[in-house]
Amino acid sequence: MKIDLTDTTSSKINNALMDARRASGSTAAGMVLTLVIVTDEGSAYDALKAANDASREHPSRTLAVIRREGRSPRARAETRLDAEILVGSDAGSGETVILRMHGELASHAQSVVLPLLLPDAPVVVWWPDNAPLHPAHDPLGAIAQRRITDAVTAESPVGQLAQRAASYTPGDTDLAWTRITGWRSMLAAALDQKPVKVTGAVVEGESYNPSVELLGLWLHNRLRVPVERLVTGGPGITAVRLRTKDGEIVLDRPDGLLGTLSMPGAPDRMVALKRRDTAELISEEMRRLDPDDIYATAVRTPVDRLKEPAGTAAPAPAAVSEAAVAAPPVRVTAKVPAAEQDPAPAKKAAARKAPAKKTATAAKKTAAGTKKAAAPRKRSGA
Repeated sequence: MKIDLTDTTSSKINNALMDARRASGSTAAGMVLTLVIVTDEGSAYDALKAANDASREHPSRTLAVIRREGRSPRARAETRLDAEILVGSDAGSGETVILRMHGELASHAQSVVLPLLLPDAPVVVWWPDNAPLHPAHDPLGAIAQRRITDAVTAESPVGQLAQRAASYTPGDTDLAWTRITGWRSMLAAALDQKPVKVTGAVVEGESYNPSVELLGLWLHNRLRVPVERLVTGGPGITAVRLRTKDGEIVLDRPDGLLGTLSMPGAPDRMVALKRRDTAELISEEMRRLDPDDIYATAVRTPVDRLKEPAGTAAPAPAAVSEAAVAAPPVRVTAKVPAAEQDPAPAKKAAARKAPAKKTATAAKKTAAGTKKAAAPRKRSGA
């Protein structure tokens, strides 16, 4: 069922939703959360399609906020709210309301959204693109328990990670982090099967892909080893190599479909590592609404900890901010705390100083003996 409302209000939209529910024979809502999508006309279709697919796992009321501020002064002066209500098979397993806000109303979207939220249900806000610099301080983000952004849609994806780290608030997450869930699971399972000490790691993937950077930062935080970043043609992440004394543990996925896990002393195994679509990523994020502490730790690690090996040149996009330019190719070495440093060098230095001290003492004794020999001897009486 589809209902169009022109120049309407939040109260009329709520009444239309109740009428549509009665007409379909369902008086109970049966929805678990409210998903607010903040987008534009260009991205609205793909975002709504992903949300409808995700609603089959998480029945929800989807509110698509589309701001249309107008190009001319006359259009910006016109304040109007148009709504499109989708119920039934057109809206997946929930309800969908598309809100087109014209004029000054576009700057006060929260006043329209608040009356349409499901009572006593969590709120998730998703920005498919053009996310605010500080999602938790955004008027719509402030009413949500979970705020989802996507760094891959930014002009400078790696620079966007630095912005996400600076503005992180519990409840924030990014789809660039969600895309590496399969990689993290496989690597953790591999180290559980073969508990060895990892001395270094290499992450291979597309240039300026924030998921590659986040995977490397996660490895650096969990293993406390230097991580190198190697640029490949993709798609996405292509391989991860963990260096151990017995050999390399390699998880390779050259085609974006199947991966191969190679471990020293074990046969190669094929693992499922298909690149997931947006609906699957959104479904995963809506399974948990508590703060993701692991993501917070990874995204707050400085990106310059990941360095490209010497002699590797990464193709730079035409338009990129200075914050996203790769650092000079230098190998990262983790600093060892002073309390854990090996005392052997200090002992060796003390040993070097000891002979010098002995030499000075011997010189003093020699000088004293010479002076004594030069003194005149007293003759005994006859």
